[in-house]
Amino acid sequence: MEFLVDMTTHVPPRTSPAAVDDMRAREALRAHELAVTGHLLRLWRPPFTPGQWRTLGLFSAATADQLETELASMPLRVWRTDAVIPLAAHSNDPGNRTSASPSTEFLVTMTITVPQGVTSAVIEDREAGEAVRAGELAARGILRRLWKLPAETGEQRTLGLWAAPDEPVLTSTFRSLPLYDWMVVATTPLSAHPSDPLSAAA
Repeated sequence: MEFLVDMTTHVPPRTSPAAVDDMRAREALRAHELAVTGHLLRLWRPPFTPGQWRTLGLFSAATADQLETELASMPLRVWRTDAVIPLAAHSNDPGNRTSASPSTEFLVTMTITVPQGVTSAVIEDREAGEAVRAGELAARGILRRLWKLPAETGEQRTLGLWAAPDEPVLTSTFRSLPLYDWMVVATTPLSAHPSDPLSAAA
């Protein structure tokens, strides 16, 4: 099972720069170990405010308890708060077609609400077209991963890892999706993280 973990670190006041450097070095080593064992899949830096350390991590674990054990083993956990989102498999997920290309990566949440009165035949047709289009975008390296998120009754929520030169280009791509006019889209641009397993493998 995969999990998205939003990790925010708060360095205690009066912590020496040497202590911070030591903690970061030990965290990087532990991240590498978790990557080697297949538990840490990706790391990114989302937008953050000055003085804040924030990291998004994609982890793999058999259970939520195992994930907690993995997170607790990371040295920065003593300064950090973690928000965990369980991710479910999505039928349109292209799998591990990741790439270290220079395109910016984005995490995108799509909330899909089907309007009242739409027939099941129309829904099925749009969903079939969505699967075809997702496959085309995955083949071009634009759609990299796709998961289902917990959702309220009457809506579908997905989390996707996308790549594009910039956000306007990505938004234009979204408009080509058959389900786009039923979507509310929230986009988070991602920056490279020095301990990202993909960057280390490149």
